[in-house]
Amino acid sequence: MANITRYDPFSLARLDPFGDIDDFFKGFFVRPVAFEGKPEMQIKVDLKEDDKSYTVHADIPGVKKDDIQVSIEGNRVSISAETKTEKEEKEGEKVLRSERYVGRASRMFTLAQEVDEEKAQARYSDGVLELTLPKKAASAARKLAVQ
Repeated sequence: MANITRYDPFSLARLDPFGDIDDFFKGFFVRPVAFEGKPEMQIKVDLKEDDKSYTVHADIPGVKKDDIQVSIEGNRVSISAETKTEKEEKEGEKVLRSERYVGRASRMFTLAQEVDEEKAQARYSDGVLELTLPKKAASAARKLAVQ
């Protein structure tokens, strides 16, 4: 029996008899620069819900509380943080190495019910941001008279 293969006229493999060109370029443009020793900052979130509120625990280690911004708009919550690190090694008056790192991470999510922004609270300790987001009271539906 004959094997049936799909022909792709735009494939680079037809130009290369060994078929390695596609593998060579795969993932080449994904990350042009990666810094060793300093991983990309990420905000990991745990979300819990009860009848009256949402509780969010966000892991943001190594960040000062002044560098954290929390924004609440209806049922949309946004958390962003910025970290800055400077490190300099000297031997006498001669600088051997100087490094700087600035990173920014953000996380946004939408909740099922709107949040009462006036009663919302935020606490940050030991690298964990805790948000207490009370649910807004559901407004009663209003019936309109048809004229």
